[in-house]
Amino acid sequence: MAVRVLVADDEDLMRAGLRMMIGTQPDLLVVGEAADGAQAVRVAQECRPNVVLMDVRMPVLDGVAATAELAVRCPQARVLVLTTFELDEYVFAAVRAGAAGFLLKRTPPEALLAGVRTVAAGEALLGPSVTRRLLAEFARSAPPGGSAAGQRALARLTPRERQVLELLGRGRSNAEIAAALHLGEATVKTHVRRVLDKLGVRDRVHAVVFAFDHGVVRAAAEQ
Repeated sequence: MAVRVLVADDEDLMRAGLRMMIGTQPDLLVVGEAADGAQAVRVAQECRPNVVLMDVRMPVLDGVAATAELAVRCPQARVLVLTTFELDEYVFAAVRAGAAGFLLKRTPPEALLAGVRTVAAGEALLGPSVTRRLLAEFARSAPPGGSAAGQRALARLTPRERQVLELLGRGRSNAEIAAALHLGEATVKTHVRRVLDKLGVRDRVHAVVFAFDHGVVRAAAEQ
């Protein structure tokens, strides 16, 4: 089945360009468009997309606020945020709101299409430079302790899974985690999936958010 895509951007030409580009792919299908964030939420509820290409700067409701709304109203829709500028506050706010990925509008077409497929497959999409700044921002602004429900979820992790979460929180890849823990990459992949399931988070990026919010990375650094 084709990946169902909703395009949300306040520029007519940008929407038309994205629609045409996606329309050339046999495995992707544009099922709706929106010119502002509020319309994006309404249309998403009607057409049930797998992926929403979400502009950040839109009238009525911006892309960050619309992403937060979609996380509640259309949890099956994974948001890939598009913006002209690589501004840290937008990256941080969009991920906090539930976005699965972040790409610049100047991203080459083939990379953008690959990004849609990546988030549709349940993975997260952030470039290395964005990830480094994101981790630094989390380190500065993470609340102490996190939520009680999060702490209960954290307590369900095995010691090995907590080690994996700590390394995820430090932005490590599966290969880097495997090397650090002397495990095979397939084993690490299994551990990562169990960590995501037990914590109730969508992907690696939100595991990073969880790790900082609940003191996993800080606590590890103090040991």
